[in-house]
Amino acid sequence: MPGFACKFLEKPKRRLLCPLCAKAMREPVRVSTCGHRFCDTCLQEFLSEGVFKCPEDQLPLDYAKIYPDPELEAQVLSLTIRCIHSEEGCRWIGTIRHLQAHLGSCSFNVVSCPNRCGSKLSRRDLPPHLQHDCPQRHLKCEFCGADFTGEAFETHQGACPQESVYCENKCGARMMRRLLPQHTLTECPKRTQPCSHCAKEFLFDTIQSHELQCPRYPVPCPNQCGVPSVAREDLGGHLKENCTTALALCPFKEAGCKHRCPKLSMGRHLDESTKLHLGLVCGLVSRQRQELAELRREVEELAVGSQGVLIWKISDYARKLQEAKARGNYESFSPPFYTHRYGYKLQASAFLNGNGSGEGTHLSLYIRVLPGQYDNLLEWPFAHRVTFSLLDQSDPSLSKPQHITETFLPDPNWKNFQKPGSGHTSLDESLLGFGYPKFISHEDIRKRNYVRDNAVFIKASVEIPQKILA
Repeated sequence: MPGFACKFLEKPKRRLLCPLCAKAMREPVRVSTCGHRFCDTCLQEFLSEGVFKCPEDQLPLDYAKIYPDPELEAQVLSLTIRCIHSEEGCRWIGTIRHLQAHLGSCSFNVVSCPNRCGSKLSRRDLPPHLQHDCPQRHLKCEFCGADFTGEAFETHQGACPQESVYCENKCGARMMRRLLPQHTLTECPKRTQPCSHCAKEFLFDTIQSHELQCPRYPVPCPNQCGVPSVAREDLGGHLKENCTTALALCPFKEAGCKHRCPKLSMGRHLDESTKLHLGLVCGLVSRQRQELAELRREVEELAVGSQGVLIWKISDYARKLQEAKARGNYESFSPPFYTHRYGYKLQASAFLNGNGSGEGTHLSLYIRVLPGQYDNLLEWPFAHRVTFSLLDQSDPSLSKPQHITETFLPDPNWKNFQKPGSGHTSLDESLLGFGYPKFISHEDIRKRNYVRDNAVFIKASVEIPQKILA
């Protein structure tokens, strides 16, 4: 660079500064014709543009009349300066003549890495660079002793076959890395290994205890039927289905046959015991029929209401009324209901075309007492108030419903309110109900919505004193 970009302790005299770069002259030359002085480099750059005139007075120049000026150069080199790295911390002070020698040892001067890695850094940063960072530094592996450059050593670290490492399965063993694959494959007690029977993976030190309970472990048939081995989990099925020497119960065991023999002999037993088995099956069918009847009766009892109120819907009213007119004295029966839990069992009946004095003109309603489950616990005769209602199905928001209601207290002398016999049913003529032959006339039924959507609703309720419910 033309001139010296130095930090002078005091400003140089004007004659020592190059007019072209305004810096202390470096290798000064003098133009003999006019006496002006310049840095040799600055003047060469100026003349390279094709203008051969003195930069100071514009007089023509002749290369032959430009000479070095050693006296001026000696004066410049004797100027006192600070190091060019003074702002970075260097405290050197000396003459320009000694600057290059100082820069050769200045710790702040930038130098190239001697390993030719391409890095440029201050001389004081060079030692840590050579020791830790230079990719071309020379290193020796402490395990295998091989020499590496810094870049290659980083790759070698963590992969040296001679380095001592712990087993990755955490079994506690330590060995050279080159021996680790063989250890992991055949020696490590914590390596995984598939069970030879069920193929599931287990740690090597637990696989033996697994085999003691492995569901696919082969075991011999305890009956010594000839099958060499059966998987442990299949043994039960083998003994039940396939083992020819296992004892088996007769297929008619549910019917009562207690015979037990090997499966191979079962066919002979069945052939010889046909008559016995037939008798046992007939007995079983008879018992099951009796049980079904009992279950059916219990289900029917559970379906019976036990709140002392019956709401009986008679659907398809028009057809049933015509049927009653055609058949004469035709009676319809409601579902039975209990007066209360563990109470009297009752049933309502209706003659849609009337009965007795109401035949052909009225709807007749009656109540009857049926044999119940708890009759032996109740007081007799039945003597509790009964209320019948024909429910008005008119919209309550349009008009107040006008139900037809009648109430009576049973006559204790009436035979049908005595304790019923256990063999009676709802169709026994001896159980004719007590009620109203002329409950409501056919004409009055049509006056309001007692019949709606071809159905009527009849309500029967029984008033039970509190003492009976206790």
